[in-house]
Amino acid sequence: MASKETPMKTITIVAALCLVCSIIVSGAAVGLRDAQNANKALDKQTNLLSVAGKLKANANVGEIYAEFVEAKFVDLSTGEYVEENAATFDQLKNVKDLAKSTDLKGKDVAGIKRRSNVADVYLVKDAQGNVESYVLPVYGRGLWSTMYAFVAIDKDGKTVKRIQYYDQGETPGLGGEVLNPLWTAKWEGKQLFNANGDVAIRVVKGGGQDKTPSGIDGLSGATLTSQGVENTFQFWIGENGFGPFLKKLQNGGLNNG
Repeated sequence: MASKETPMKTITIVAALCLVCSIIVSGAAVGLRDAQNANKALDKQTNLLSVAGKLKANANVGEIYAEFVEAKFVDLSTGEYVEENAATFDQLKNVKDLAKSTDLKGKDVAGIKRRSNVADVYLVKDAQGNVESYVLPVYGRGLWSTMYAFVAIDKDGKTVKRIQYYDQGETPGLGGEVLNPLWTAKWEGKQLFNANGDVAIRVVKGGGQDKTPSGIDGLSGATLTSQGVENTFQFWIGENGFGPFLKKLQNGGLNNG
């Protein structure tokens, strides 16, 4: 009895299976999108509250965030607040839009090529609604990856309260130690600027041993990652990053808002 299997029948079956699988995968992606976005937002809020010093064990992250954090947007060239749609604004997506971003050629110390013209900032308030600190998102190249962090700055616009890296791909045990709380604790109280108003943060071997107000010990065995951290802060705290905004804070131009 001759076989009824033909190449066309096999191709048809494979094509049908591929179509069914693609429909299942697409359906799952669409169905899980809301949950994925909710988890992404929760993760961001958790990191923000942590660096702001507001995160409490077993507390409702969303409720604490709503009570103590206000998101705003800053035009990086002027340091002024601007209006944006908080539900759709994405600083990293803006980088891919030539109309919404700036080419950093010749001034790209952080290794990011372009930066959004507008950035989000987060005002952290006390129980009375007074601003006690500002959280800024910063990022830059390390040895292997782009490293993303939040830095909480005192309302004086020049003193570091805390930093927290939340996304990086550096070498575990070496550059990956940017996540180590013992190292990030060394940033508390450090001064971003020197007496002349220039960015003064330095992350080098032995940088914190001489008690300099802007020196932080580099990560052991991770010189290039440490340099990447320093470069990140040099850029984002400088005139091409949040510098104009921080100057306004220091001059009292944006008091409590």
